[in-house]
Amino acid sequence: MKSILAYFDKPLLKVSLVFGFITGILAFAFFLGLYAIGIVPLGNNKVMDIGIHAIMIAGACWYFRKKIGNGFLHLWEALTIGYAVNTIGAFINGWLIYLFITYIDPSVFTNYLQEMGALLQQGKAELVKNIGNAEYLKMYASIQAMETSEIITDEISKKTVMAIIPILIIALILRKQDYGVFHNKS
Repeated sequence: MKSILAYFDKPLLKVSLVFGFITGILAFAFFLGLYAIGIVPLGNNKVMDIGIHAIMIAGACWYFRKKIGNGFLHLWEALTIGYAVNTIGAFINGWLIYLFITYIDPSVFTNYLQEMGALLQQGKAELVKNIGNAEYLKMYASIQAMETSEIITDEISKKTVMAIIPILIIALILRKQDYGVFHNKS
């Protein structure tokens, strides 16, 4: 048991876990805010929560640089923190959304599926022209057969793809290395 606790006693992991957990909670609060004002909180309306992820990743990198790195942050540390915060936040948010649509209001998920079906129907002519009728029908069937548990993996995969550029930019902006070993101090 001590070896497991010792494994999690790394500052890089601690900071990522804490900021990731907070990110997941804040993203879920955004989901609840959309729900409260009557907007379907899944799909394209929820995409804006990537801003929460970006702010929390920048905050985690800044905190690590200031409090743990003594003013320094290597690029690999910033990238590790960024991807860990993003993944943990998406995982927590995905599970909270899953629990919400399973136990509190399942109509959110059914409304989402209806909205996605309507969007596919609206763009049917263009989609059939681009990908063919067979692929369009397969895409439509996959949306209609979607299970609530797929929300978790969907959240993680979408956030991973959406966060690639923001994580790289944040890591490059906030990195600061000690180049003292390259200077001749004699």
